[in-house]
Amino acid sequence: MQIAGIIIEYNPMHRGHRYLLEQTRALLGADTAVIGVMSGNFVQRGDFALVRKHARARAAVESGMDLVLELPLPWAVASAERFADGGVQVLLGTGLVTELVFGSECGDASALQRIAGALLRPEMDGLIRRELDKGDSFAAARQRALGALLPAEEAALLEDPNNTLGIEYCKALRRRNSAVRPMTVARKGMHHSGRDPGEGPAPATLIREALRRGERDWALSEMTPAMRAVYEAEEAAGRAPVFRENCERAVLARLRSMRESDFAALDEGREGLWHRLYAAARTAVSVEEALEAAKTKRYAYARLSRMILWGYLGLTPVDFPAEVPYLRVLAANETGRSLLGRMRKNAAVPVLTKPADARLLPEAARGLFEWEARATDLYTLAYPDLTVAHGGAEWREGPVIL
Repeated sequence: MQIAGIIIEYNPMHRGHRYLLEQTRALLGADTAVIGVMSGNFVQRGDFALVRKHARARAAVESGMDLVLELPLPWAVASAERFADGGVQVLLGTGLVTELVFGSECGDASALQRIAGALLRPEMDGLIRRELDKGDSFAAARQRALGALLPAEEAALLEDPNNTLGIEYCKALRRRNSAVRPMTVARKGMHHSGRDPGEGPAPATLIREALRRGERDWALSEMTPAMRAVYEAEEAAGRAPVFRENCERAVLARLRSMRESDFAALDEGREGLWHRLYAAARTAVSVEEALEAAKTKRYAYARLSRMILWGYLGLTPVDFPAEVPYLRVLAANETGRSLLGRMRKNAAVPVLTKPADARLLPEAARGLFEWEARATDLYTLAYPDLTVAHGGAEWREGPVIL
């Protein structure tokens, strides 16, 4: 039996995500087991997940995933490179995965691997720095630098977000000298600006935007049936939809209480970006206003969003661990339970099947779980119904077993 890994957010899970699952089994065999590594309550673009993690994990398993493991917070809310490395670490940590499957715009794993190899060449850092000196964004500078080593048509693949993330997966596997094989499926679906259902599955961004505008029926129609049922149950319980603006005053209060040195600690690149964000946070009356005031051609919106989220959650990038210290189970079906049995023998790090297991971890790993617990308490403040936003949920809720 093949065991495939997919790194996911499912924010929310939609028809395109289900297509990738179906294609994984079509390519590898109907009996292929699939392990998902999923972001928790906060996602890579520096935002709150639409629905809490255990509910999304349930929808994933009910939609065809066998086992869902959590991507810990310091990797889930990081750059694409760190996000990908964290997901790869979790998959490799199981000791079981043979293929890493992901969607991409190009559908060409060989091309993405060539780009990954070029980006890891020693001379690439110097080429990128030379392009950055021209004042453009990192993404644009990296693409131009890559053009010095590869044909322009391959360098252009970096313009598409799913290609870029796939390249980061390939880089992470190479860095860790892994025998896991990267496989990609050509992404199907409308562009982020599209709305014609005939164009294919809508991306998660459009579904979230539709919910913000009150276009609930259309948004629900684009989710998988299991995700739709989970969303409706969470909505009825007062726990969905979760948007950052639901607790915007709490976020702004945290930002305004931070000192200049606190903002400086959020700036991984040490490029002075924190000055702009600090100044914006002093006067902005919404998070969006702060982001618009701080953003420039060089600094991506997502990077600023992550910095604001780190500030809200009390995270400091310099303290982020380098290695994932445990594997936490969010959901599993019968096949997933069988995989867990094998993981207990093969896993490179401890496997947590209940919150109490975290109390037995070494100090640094236990500290990471406590970070997750505090972040979840802050996440619940964005529930539409604050009467259900009780603290301590992380220590009470075990995996969804189906």
